[in-house]
Amino acid sequence: MSKDLLTDAITIIRNAENARKTSCKVHKTKLIERVLKVMKEEGYIKDYKILDEERKIEVQLAGKINYCKTIKPRLPVKLSEFQKYEERFLPAADFGILILTTSRGVMTHKDAIKNKIGGRLLAFVY
Repeated sequence: MSKDLLTDAITIIRNAENARKTSCKVHKTKLIERVLKVMKEEGYIKDYKILDEERKIEVQLAGKINYCKTIKPRLPVKLSEFQKYEERFLPAADFGILILTTSRGVMTHKDAIKNKIGGRLLAFVY
């Protein structure tokens, strides 16, 4: 376990997907919950359940993640720079999502473009 729990959670999810498992458990933090919510809304995971007694989150995998990873350092991105980071982290146009934190919460880069705001990159999934 490293000091970055988000990186640990994304790595656990990626490894479970590669092993074709149906679920996995990750540490519970507010940031991880919000990232999982975005991944669920985009259809990359089926669901997640908070296990309070263990301080963990059980993630139900959908088998739709080819690759996911956190972005370190957490790069600041302006509205005009999304294209550059899409080309850098995603394999093709309109294939996958960048997950970022903004002043309005955690969202995808597509939602940030619609809301006309920037933020800091957290992770990418495709």
